[in-house]
Amino acid sequence: MDRRTFLKYTGAGAAGAALAACGSRPERKSDQGAGPMEMRTNPGNGDVVSLLGYGCMRWPMTKDENDREIIDQEKVNELVDKAIANGVNYFDTSPVYLRGESEKATGIALARHPRSSYLIATKLSNFGIPDREKSLQMYRNSFEELQTDHFDYYLLHAIGRGGYEAFKERYEDNGLMDFALAEREAGRIRQLGFSFHGSRPQFDQMISLHDKYHFDFVQIEMNYVDWKHADGVRNVNADYLYEELDKREIPIVVMEPLLGGRLADLPGNVAAQLKEREPDASLASWAFRFVGTYPRILTILSGMTYMEHLEDNLKTFCGFKPLTDEELDLLERMAVLMKEYPTVNCTNCKYCMPCPYGIDIPSIFRQYNACVNEGTIPQNAAQRDFKRLRRAYLGSYDKAVPPERQADHCIGCGQCKIHCPQSIDIPAELRRIDLFVEKMKRGTL
Repeated sequence: MDRRTFLKYTGAGAAGAALAACGSRPERKSDQGAGPMEMRTNPGNGDVVSLLGYGCMRWPMTKDENDREIIDQEKVNELVDKAIANGVNYFDTSPVYLRGESEKATGIALARHPRSSYLIATKLSNFGIPDREKSLQMYRNSFEELQTDHFDYYLLHAIGRGGYEAFKERYEDNGLMDFALAEREAGRIRQLGFSFHGSRPQFDQMISLHDKYHFDFVQIEMNYVDWKHADGVRNVNADYLYEELDKREIPIVVMEPLLGGRLADLPGNVAAQLKEREPDASLASWAFRFVGTYPRILTILSGMTYMEHLEDNLKTFCGFKPLTDEELDLLERMAVLMKEYPTVNCTNCKYCMPCPYGIDIPSIFRQYNACVNEGTIPQNAAQRDFKRLRRAYLGSYDKAVPPERQADHCIGCGQCKIHCPQSIDIPAELRRIDLFVEKMKRGTL
């Protein structure tokens, strides 16, 4: 059942959403928003899951006594405490997040609460490591880091790239799939699924394995831009993914609801139209409400680095309001406008880091995208205020990225490219930005 048909029978309000395919909404207290945390029930095992899930890839950072960047555990604890107190109970991490430190920090924060008050999701992130023993060590280490004797939701991480052959190498040839199924049977994995990054044919290959492995859930990228406007190469339209999973009655976990943060920092003309409609609503709230409107969604991951991010999201998900058909049409128009801006499809996941040549790839893309979205990108000498925009761009580039870490240091080795879940041709994009900067410096733009 699609969203429009669903609302036809249940109504467009919160009461209708409570009858969604992923179950009813029990009351959960909150000190934010206009009501309780929106909850969805997993039809597979009865888990009551907060619609707002905590993505643990972007914990706040600080510096140690040696000036090294480390996770700020005190702030992580505060964020987790606030989240749990307001009904958030789904926490998603991975052995590779934050250079391998996310699981430990997440485990420390969660272990201060009763185990029954939260659900842990982590992953077998054995990229390029088909070796069975190394993969099993990663699995065993996750138990220790997260201080648990079971995983509520366990994912085969970033399935899709390379199609079935890559899946076969990572999980079947080495017996890891049989091992995971046995662990599910034993209860150490309560729900087994996978996160998907890839094209439509690759998704079709992976979902065809459902009859064999009976996946309990699937994690996909979904937002109002990629709903119908994905490029079809790096990723696939989310409406297709949703439909295929919905008809198989597979619960869906959503990643990238904000498109790497870009839907919380929109181009001026797009932001103005949304603000005119809902002056007091954050731009991010529109993106979250879009995803949560669809009934098969179990939880929506948000990487909330700061307390203000968490508090704003709680306002959206506590007393959650699905979008109306009119509001869905508005976001589709905004998505069309968004596609007109030539940004780099970077989600700031940092899988490309560290660069062996010291290049700060995510910061380069983030600074470039911000200028495009703000409408302050220098285009040519005939442009109004071109000189001012040129000075501002070069100044902001040097401020955001130290000269020794800028795009001109890329040698095109391609090590970053193979790790990008968005399949961005990172060396090509770095060359494009470097050429753009060089033309500005020489006055030949």
